[in-house]
Amino acid sequence: MTTDIKVPAVSVHELRKRFGDFEAVKGVSFEVAPGEVFGFLGPNGAGKTTTISMLCTLATPTSGTARVAGYDIVTERDEVRRNIGLVFQDPTLDTYLTAEQNLRFHAELYGVPKSLLDGRIRQVLEMVGLWERKDAKVETYSGGMRRRLEIARGLLHSPRVLFLDEPTVGLDPQTRAAIWGYINKLRHLEDITIFMTTHYMDEAEYCDRIAIMDHGRIVVIDSPEALKASVGRDRVQIHTGDDEAAIAALKERFGIDAAVHDGAVTFAVPSGEEFVPRLFAELGMPIRSVSVSRPSLDDVFMKYTGTTIRDAEADPASAWRMMARR
Repeated sequence: MTTDIKVPAVSVHELRKRFGDFEAVKGVSFEVAPGEVFGFLGPNGAGKTTTISMLCTLATPTSGTARVAGYDIVTERDEVRRNIGLVFQDPTLDTYLTAEQNLRFHAELYGVPKSLLDGRIRQVLEMVGLWERKDAKVETYSGGMRRRLEIARGLLHSPRVLFLDEPTVGLDPQTRAAIWGYINKLRHLEDITIFMTTHYMDEAEYCDRIAIMDHGRIVVIDSPEALKASVGRDRVQIHTGDDEAAIAALKERFGIDAAVHDGAVTFAVPSGEEFVPRLFAELGMPIRSVSVSRPSLDDVFMKYTGTTIRDAEADPASAWRMMARR
């Protein structure tokens, strides 16, 4: 009878990582429950991949502690590695091998018993819809098929925690949705904890809880629904002939702080649809177009970080952080 059912799948306390003078991860602390789908949401360069690299024992923390599947990531690295699966952001398949050959090579590295291997290979390939293509070389696979094969490989040795680092980056929206169909299916079939990173807002909606990460720090953690409810206001975006004048007029006439995001003057008000008639009547300048939307995760990100995720990725400082990490 097991006694660790309530032990967190991932437990992190004040974890930090420094590269020279640059601190990529700045004292993050959080826990992930067994069976949870937990996500890191943030722009490229926010520290998401660096944190996952430490949790997967690929990088040594500068300070702080963390346990994965009950094992310390520094003093019990081998046990951590036996209990995790990892799908990297960049492809790592051997394209000149078949799907089955890729899995058999992985099984040798992880010591999967030969008596179980054939059945396990079929199980994971059927799970991601690739059993009929098991004998085809990976070089003939589409990008979505390769991603599904990498997920199958990460599951082959029955890990307790599966790490997905930007699992659908570079894929078209339809393929991304299909990948998440497979991920949701395996979550129930495998009784596994999933820890993912993403900068796609729609992808973050699949998580039970999200940690928004920015500039190496976690700024908030909660469920997608609770985070959107915390915004409490609608987003209004307007296009005018003079954005700076519109921002000044909004402040002067309505006391509203606005800024340009995604190419439009953007601000938040409690009841957007009710406010729009006043906007046209009282702004004092022509409005070319207006849109009103309910709170989204992008609004959540803007509330807690002061910018949208697109603007954060376009920030030259974000690119510098990426270069410094390398």
